[in-house]
Amino acid sequence: TCLQTKYVGQKRFSLEGGESLIPLLDAILSRAANGGLDEVGIGMAHRGRLNVLANIAGKSYGQIFSEFEGNQDPKSVQGSGDVKYHLGTEGVFTAESGATTAVYLAANPSHLEAVDPVLEGIVRAKQDRIDLGGDGFSVLPILIHGDAAFAGQGVVFETLNLAQLRGYRTGGTIHVIVNNQVGFTTGPSS
Repeated sequence: TCLQTKYVGQKRFSLEGGESLIPLLDAILSRAANGGLDEVGIGMAHRGRLNVLANIAGKSYGQIFSEFEGNQDPKSVQGSGDVKYHLGTEGVFTAESGATTAVYLAANPSHLEAVDPVLEGIVRAKQDRIDLGGDGFSVLPILIHGDAAFAGQGVVFETLNLAQLRGYRTGGTIHVIVNNQVGFTTGPSS
């Protein structure tokens, strides 16, 4: 691919084995935009993140390539040791119908699934600021999990249980498990 040829040795965590994630997210965000939702918040680890940044959240290839060159947006907050596949973004998703919705891809550290409760809290805070009263929620959270991390990280189930508490619920979260047949759920014969 272009990235592995031009940026030899740089990590990019492709979506190989899980390419169907992009059309799935496109369909979900199209429904959200056509339904009039204000925003969709996405939390995910590093696998496939560049694909989601470019194809769903609207981050330009120029911005992505600039980050591969080592240039950071001076407006973005950087912590010590942040790398390009930890960074999030904000953008606008446009459905085929022309309807739009804001997209927020949360930053995520290298710790798998650490973003789960963080995204839920961000979405809940945004919902509280919009405050539709009893008319539902206008910010949709989506959490994208790896097959091995979903099964093996306790924070996933802690986050699922938070949804049962009045102060934490978001009206529902779409959970997507990307199974690229590589995690520890793969049998020894595979």
